[in-house]
Amino acid sequence: MAFTLPALPYAHDALEPFIDTTTMQIHHGKHHQAYVDNLNKAIAGTPNENKSLEELVKSAGSISPAVRNNGGGHWNHSFFWEILAPKAGGAPTGNLGDSINSTFGSLDTFKEKFAAASVGRFGSGWAWLIVKDGKLEISSTPHQDNPLMDVAETKGSPILGVDVWEHAYYLKYQNRRAEYLGAIWNVISWDKVAEHFAKASK
Repeated sequence: MAFTLPALPYAHDALEPFIDTTTMQIHHGKHHQAYVDNLNKAIAGTPNENKSLEELVKSAGSISPAVRNNGGGHWNHSFFWEILAPKAGGAPTGNLGDSINSTFGSLDTFKEKFAAASVGRFGSGWAWLIVKDGKLEISSTPHQDNPLMDVAETKGSPILGVDVWEHAYYLKYQNRRAEYLGAIWNVISWDKVAEHFAKASK
């Protein structure tokens, strides 16, 4: 079964002014679409054709680079769109908020450490908040890898992921990755992150 591009759960301009309309149109409609198209080409006529996206991602070390890169790109972006939302931001509450405070000391300290992991990722990649062995941990991955992959340096269940490829921010922020990372908290849906946290903590 061929993979398809998921629709955005909001309009392209819904995340303004933090993420601009043109970036969203290109990022979702061009970049993410290309990952889907190239993934379908890479798995066509192979045993991977009948595997789920998560199955492909988790076996990244034993599949072709084309399937790993494009499968990761499809999974990562599908995850990313869902944790962004208009009129979001603020602070996490409940179990997630308590866990962030107990693990990192405060939300501000968490954001600082997350930004450090994001800015410190040389070249293209992603920054993640994961649940590993029942505890929260910050990690980053290169290219379109993610913490579900068997090849990940730090493995765990992602509950928050931020794209730090230049195509995610360059039209608005140019080379100012740190500024983009500061702005994105205004469109992070902590409710969605909390959903992922609850599932990963079971």
